[in-house]
Amino acid sequence: MPLSEDEQRILAEIEKNLHESDPRLAKEVGETTVYRHALGSLKWSVLGFIVGAAVMVSALQIHFLFAFGGFLLMLISALGFERNLRMMGRAGINQVSNAFRAANPNISRRTDASGDSDD
Repeated sequence: MPLSEDEQRILAEIEKNLHESDPRLAKEVGETTVYRHALGSLKWSVLGFIVGAAVMVSALQIHFLFAFGGFLLMLISALGFERNLRMMGRAGINQVSNAFRAANPNISRRTDASGDSDD
């Protein structure tokens, strides 16, 4: 349901007052999303998975228990990735991908043979 003209005016006035009283907070509020924490955790999970794979491959030469430790790190990272991906949900993934596309306009969208985008 769209806002009425009076509600839009009140909201614009509140935003203006926020920008005047605390511009740094207004900037942070504008940049922060609900999914920021989950996205940061996804990045750490990917890094953990890569480190775990490197540890597993390199530790195979030393002892299989060290390699198993690398495998456990990979497993924990993969489970963390899946958990945070579920927390974000489809709406969060779409929001992050739209923000990425807006920040990188040179990346073209792929289309299939029918001409539809892959969204």
